[in-house]
Amino acid sequence: MTTLIESDEHKALRKAVSSFARSHPHAEGLWQAAAKLGYIGVNLPEAYGGGGGGITELSLVLEELGAAGNPLLMMIVSPAICGTVIARFGTDAQKQEWLPALADGTRLMAFGITEPDAGSNSHRITTTARKDGTDWLLTGRKVFISGVDMADATLVVGRTEDSRTGRLKPCLFIVPRDAPGFSRRRIDMELHGAEKQFELFLDDVRLPAEALVGEEDAGLLQLFAGLNPERIMTAAFAIGMGRHALSRAVEYARDRTVWNTPIGAHQAIAHPLAQAHIDLELARLMMQKAAHLYDAGDDTGAGEAANMAKYAAGEACVKAVDQAVHTLGGNGLTREFGLARLITASRVARIAPVSREMILNYVSHQTLGLPKSY
Repeated sequence: MTTLIESDEHKALRKAVSSFARSHPHAEGLWQAAAKLGYIGVNLPEAYGGGGGGITELSLVLEELGAAGNPLLMMIVSPAICGTVIARFGTDAQKQEWLPALADGTRLMAFGITEPDAGSNSHRITTTARKDGTDWLLTGRKVFISGVDMADATLVVGRTEDSRTGRLKPCLFIVPRDAPGFSRRRIDMELHGAEKQFELFLDDVRLPAEALVGEEDAGLLQLFAGLNPERIMTAAFAIGMGRHALSRAVEYARDRTVWNTPIGAHQAIAHPLAQAHIDLELARLMMQKAAHLYDAGDDTGAGEAANMAKYAAGEACVKAVDQAVHTLGGNGLTREFGLARLITASRVARIAPVSREMILNYVSHQTLGLPKSY
């Protein structure tokens, strides 16, 4: 039975993170400050300097940072995806090298899966790895990879040839930022966040055997060990953003008086804000369910719940931001109130890391058992 009511410990963590986030209004230095308090590595094993928690705790941290207006996108990537994969499948040497540094915030790792021609179809990845003696040679392109300029390495999803079947299968490699043949180009985005987006080029990047994370034959198991936390954390990111927008709108509606009463007294203003709150709370419940299932080791159950949580959170976030901006009217588009920038940012939760249409495909095929059209 999955417990969806937060424990006293989780309530205390939520309160502490909320207080911390509101006392750090500027993003500069936030990562290091959060790491110092153990928030960045809360999901990583205690043996390697982490908090010994799970995605449940990490998603809670990200949600509260977002609700305070200080979301850290790289939390989705560095501790949630890369840290989880290395903790579950990495060698002892990889764990020793990376987990303590990821936990204390001194090092960051990016995640490279998306490709120009593959879109949401991970089976169409064309970045290939081939053996050259004991080394690997990695060749391909990646696109929309976050924070590569800040990261010490990128966990790259490539494909190797199965010696028995000749078919390509996914494998994960740690690629240092200064590896020869590894280059990047910044993508000019309308989003104005601290984390920039990049296209990556891998031109016969030579990697030692120990750059491979996990078993060569594990394939999709290792990949989805990172993708399920990614979806859960994206949901947390979206819920936090939606809560932040909603709180600004509620504050405004409570004080803004045009006629004889504050505008929040009018149902045309109050009811849409109440609906936005309900949708965010429902999305949070599914996110908590997904996180609990993942932390309990139920990868299959977590996969379904994580996709549903990401879908629900993305929709709730967009609606909350839209209603918040509308509540403020012209003020909602000013730099002073800081909501207009969320109009673009909120769309990301609908698009990345997987589109809502692909989630609907997943649910229709995997949950409902309907036939595929592709």
